[in-house]
Amino acid sequence: MAMEVGSIVEGKVTRITNFGAFVELEEGKVGLIHISEVAEVYVNDVRDFLSEGDTVQVKVVSIDGNKIALSLKQAKAKPPEENQSFKQNRRGDFRKPQRQLSASFEDKLSKFLKDSDERLTDLKRKTDSKRGGRGSRRSD
Repeated sequence: MAMEVGSIVEGKVTRITNFGAFVELEEGKVGLIHISEVAEVYVNDVRDFLSEGDTVQVKVVSIDGNKIALSLKQAKAKPPEENQSFKQNRRGDFRKPQRQLSASFEDKLSKFLKDSDERLTDLKRKTDSKRGGRGSRRSD
C-alpha cells in the first residue's frame, strides 16, 4: 500500500533529537515528526512527550522525495467537547458558544491609542497636582 499525504499510519520512534523524532514506518521508510508537530502545547524537549521505542499513530503531512513529514498532534482526534455545537455554562445551562470576532489591526490600534491617551492624562494630572502644592522650599 502506497503512503499518501493525509493518511494516518503507525510507526515506531527510532531516534529523538533536539528538533524532533524519527519514526520508522511501513516498508522500512523513515519519517520525521518536527518538534512543532509533537503536541498542541509548547514543546521544550521532545523527550517529555516521546521515548525511543514508542509505537505512535501519526499523520503524513507531506512527502518530498525520501523526506516524509509527520505530525503527532494532527493525528489525534479533537476532544468531543470542541466538536459540540452547544456547551454547558457555569450555571449548567446549554447555550451556543459566542463567536469571538477578531478585531482588525486598525481597531486594535485605535483602542491602544485611546487607552494610552487616558493613562497619560491620568499621569499628567497626578504629577501636576504634586508640583502645584504650597510651593515651599526646603531651607538648609
